[in-house]
Amino acid sequence: MNPTIKTIGEKHLIGMRGSMHHGQVDNIISLWKKFIPIKFKVTNTLNEELIALQDYKDFSNTKLAFDIWACAEVSDLNNIPEGLSGLTIPAGEYAVFVLKGMDAGALYREILSEWLPNSGYEVDSRPHFQVMGKKYINNSDKSEEDVYLPIKLKL
Repeated sequence: MNPTIKTIGEKHLIGMRGSMHHGQVDNIISLWKKFIPIKFKVTNTLNEELIALQDYKDFSNTKLAFDIWACAEVSDLNNIPEGLSGLTIPAGEYAVFVLKGMDAGALYREILSEWLPNSGYEVDSRPHFQVMGKKYINNSDKSEEDVYLPIKLKL
C-alpha cells in the first residue's frame, strides 16, 4: 500500500449535500440518485469527473453524523444552480490511494490500521474525497477511483 502524497490547491465544488452516520450507505446512493439527473445544470465544470466528499466534524468519533456530497469540480462558485450548493476544499496535503472495486470500507480499514500508523502522518480535519474519473464503473469489481485522505505530519 503505497499512496501518492499530493499537495493540492483549493478546489471549488458544486453539488448536493446530505448527512449520514457510518454504515448508512443508502444515504449515499439516495444522494447520487438525486444529483446525477440535474448535474447538467452545473455549467462551469473543469472536467467530466465526479467527486464524492465526506466532511467529518470529528473523524475519530464514529458515532457522529457527517456531511456527504455528490458534486463536480468547477472553476468558481459564482453561478450555483437552484437546488445545489457550493463548497471549497482548502488547499493541503493528501495521501491518494487507488480503490479497485467498490469496497471503500475495506480500503479505509487498511489505511487506518496499516498505512497511517507507520506513515509519519495523521488525519487532518479537511474533507475526505474520492475522484471518480474514466476508470470508475458503478457497481463493478473492475472500477477504479482515487481516494484522497487529508493528512498532516505528526507532531
